[in-house]
Amino acid sequence: MNNPFQNALAQLDKAVKIKQGQKFSDEFIQKLQQPDRDIRISIPVKMDDSSTKVFEGYRVEHNNTLGPYKGGIRYHPETEINEVKALAFWMTLKCAVAGIPMGGGKGGISVNPKILSKGELERLSRGWVQKLSDVLGPHKDVPAPDVNTTPEIMAWMADEYAKITGDKTGATFTGKPIEAGGSEGRGSATGLGGFYVFDALRKDLGLPEKCKIVVQGLGNVGSNAAQIFSDHGHIVVAVSDSKGGIYDIGGLDIKKLLEHKKNTGSLAGFGDSKQITNEELLELECDVLIPAAFENVVTDTNAGKLKAGAILELANGPITPEADEILFKKGVPVIPDILANSGGVTVSYFEWEQNLKNEHWSEKEVEEKLLELMNQASKKVYEKSKESNTDLRRGAFILALEKIQEKM
Repeated sequence: MNNPFQNALAQLDKAVKIKQGQKFSDEFIQKLQQPDRDIRISIPVKMDDSSTKVFEGYRVEHNNTLGPYKGGIRYHPETEINEVKALAFWMTLKCAVAGIPMGGGKGGISVNPKILSKGELERLSRGWVQKLSDVLGPHKDVPAPDVNTTPEIMAWMADEYAKITGDKTGATFTGKPIEAGGSEGRGSATGLGGFYVFDALRKDLGLPEKCKIVVQGLGNVGSNAAQIFSDHGHIVVAVSDSKGGIYDIGGLDIKKLLEHKKNTGSLAGFGDSKQITNEELLELECDVLIPAAFENVVTDTNAGKLKAGAILELANGPITPEADEILFKKGVPVIPDILANSGGVTVSYFEWEQNLKNEHWSEKEVEEKLLELMNQASKKVYEKSKESNTDLRRGAFILALEKIQEKM
């Protein structure tokens, strides 16, 4: 099993080695190699059958040089401390790349939420806040949703935090439902931000006006991305979820497909599509491959077989450092996660700002602000990669590190 935090540190090391002229100080790099704080908690939850079950929870606060720690909470059976540390580290860089005044954090609980009742899920979520309320706060640490956490869960958490602390701003948690102080456009923000980044870089990367797209992972991010790319005239030829994928060379009707999945719980049997495995999906010929599920899906064993013109990382850490090298040598551009999926944290930051100012922006305003920031970030990352004669990932890392070191 690849250790995501070791992968993150390997990426850091490669970026530091590229940097010519003004070097990053050893002390600065050492600071980034460890989070400011990593917290593990036990959360006892009274189950519906009156038994008590204890869950393990986490919060990693990586770096707050640019602003309060910011980052999602992940509910997954395989969530563990090294994954959370890696995600917090990437979040520090992501906020710097996006140009927002936040730092990097991440949280999680080792749990399969699908086997909990709604009541058990609520008690677990409130329990996470009870154990961590003293380190959270609108100017300290601002969590958000991630894998398997929903606006409803964020509303429970925000409510619990308000009960414990009396905080009335609602700005400690983002990704809340609109009626509980959430922002317009937050649900689709990561997918839309990814599209804006792709659109800003498409010509520079030599991609056609109408691209063939493959999406791995049809959670919130992947399904929004598939719909947005399709709406903008690109052809989505294959998609997958955890059970497998489907492929149709002529293109999939994403709206109907998502309806089909909602009704049947599966992608199988949709139209004239052919069933394929997740492994086969990654190796399809396409203009843009979008990994939108989990870490480490492109490794040194399959990177050489990929036939994509470019890769847009909407998942965090989907490509291992060894695979990165193979793709770089093959001339396959990778638009890195710390740029490609920064739309989510950017709109979370907008929500935080709206809560603190007691404002509510329209969806149009949110999308315009997001477009502006994503365009600026894409341009800067591309310029930095050219100036440093390297790939986009290392360009993004160097851009982020320069901003953080300067502020430190």
